[in-house]
Amino acid sequence: MHTLTLAVAAVLLSAVIPNARADYPERPLTMIAGYPAGGLVDIVTRVVAEGIKAKFPKGVVVVNRPGAGGSVGMTELVGARPDGYTIALTPASALVIVPQISPLRYKTPDDYEPFINVVAYYPLLVVRADAPWKDAREFIADARANPGKMRIGTPGEGTSSHLNLEQFMAATGAKMTHVPYAGWGQSSPALLGGHIEGVVAQPGEAKPQVDGKRMRAIVMFHPQRHPAFPESPTAKELGWDVANGVWYLLAAPKGTPAPVIKYLHDAVKAAMEEPSFTTTMTARGVDVDYRPGDKLRADLWQEYKVHTGLLKAIGMMK
Repeated sequence: MHTLTLAVAAVLLSAVIPNARADYPERPLTMIAGYPAGGLVDIVTRVVAEGIKAKFPKGVVVVNRPGAGGSVGMTELVGARPDGYTIALTPASALVIVPQISPLRYKTPDDYEPFINVVAYYPLLVVRADAPWKDAREFIADARANPGKMRIGTPGEGTSSHLNLEQFMAATGAKMTHVPYAGWGQSSPALLGGHIEGVVAQPGEAKPQVDGKRMRAIVMFHPQRHPAFPESPTAKELGWDVANGVWYLLAAPKGTPAPVIKYLHDAVKAAMEEPSFTTTMTARGVDVDYRPGDKLRADLWQEYKVHTGLLKAIGMMK
């Protein structure tokens, strides 16, 4: 009887999770990007989608779900069927910061299946090219003298860019006004239009504007100077210990079958190993940063715990 019960259970399980069979993938793959079109999350998502399309004969569809620091897209992901046909590319901040300051359908790195990390970078602070401050010290001096005057845009509440801004204010003693946007597509026009004084941006987004002499990078939140911005000092160089990095990773809903996770991982890893992937990412000012699922989940847990302390220290979390 026991053997019969196990056999029936196996049949039922295979019916519930059909993509555990060898015919996966038999439907189009949906990739959720938690930020608007044109920003770095969207760009990386589409580069990955292009790189893996040969492994998905029915197609790969990118869907933008911007809002709430990337958590709108992740909330959709965790609510999707764990059948291998819905995945999301997300910044780690949507996983280790936002769930600790907002009530969401997901809370910890055990609430989804992170299966591969793709890139990493550190943000920077940019101002308009014609801004009156020649450098970061002048900018901070003005901000200290006029609390709240400097309006600084970020990709949203609870993002790594926002955390860098909060740490920057704490380290410098300057009070600035945080202005959250859904992404670079909103914050860059706001800066160029004079509605805000600065943006904590991603290197790949800011570089074309800096190269085009429309913006200036006045401080990098990097451990060391970035080769794409050799003239811009780091916060640490200037005496302010601020360098909070960003990773972009891919996740699937919790309970997605292991064979499907392996297929997804292997497809993305192969795309990352193409020289064109590295060339494209380097041109955007970001580094290729491969980490498989087991290491990635451990890293997310470590960052989750570190950010608990950081968020409490700067008053974003009680």
